[in-house]
Amino acid sequence: MQPIPYLFFKDNCREAVEAYGKIFGTEPEIMGFGDMPDEAKAEMPGVPDDAVMHASVKVGDGVIFASDDPSGDTPAIAGCNVAMSLDGEAETRRVWDALAEGGEVRMALSPAFWTPLFGTLTDRFGTRWMIMQESDYGA
Repeated sequence: MQPIPYLFFKDNCREAVEAYGKIFGTEPEIMGFGDMPDEAKAEMPGVPDDAVMHASVKVGDGVIFASDDPSGDTPAIAGCNVAMSLDGEAETRRVWDALAEGGEVRMALSPAFWTPLFGTLTDRFGTRWMIMQESDYGA
């Protein structure tokens, strides 16, 4: 069994998971509200057909699930981060730069006592990330 982060977005889930797919080299699977059976859609009047009901994107050996929140009441993510440990400096910096574009760097990517590179940011979609380079410290 493996935990799976499930991210909720106000109205840009499709854009977010497509960006994550591009960054991590995978193709997201996306099911829109318009793909739901008519009887299920009837229970959610006013939800646009192109809003994302469920999406998944493979990230390394794991997966992230995501959805648009049709209520629009989803608060910003706080107190939780998606943590990624990446192979090598070049890959760590590439992913960092892609996620940081248009976002907010909370702690600059720099060496830490436990890893060659570590940093935290909130991407342009509001997802909080902890990015680090794989390390053999303590091995």
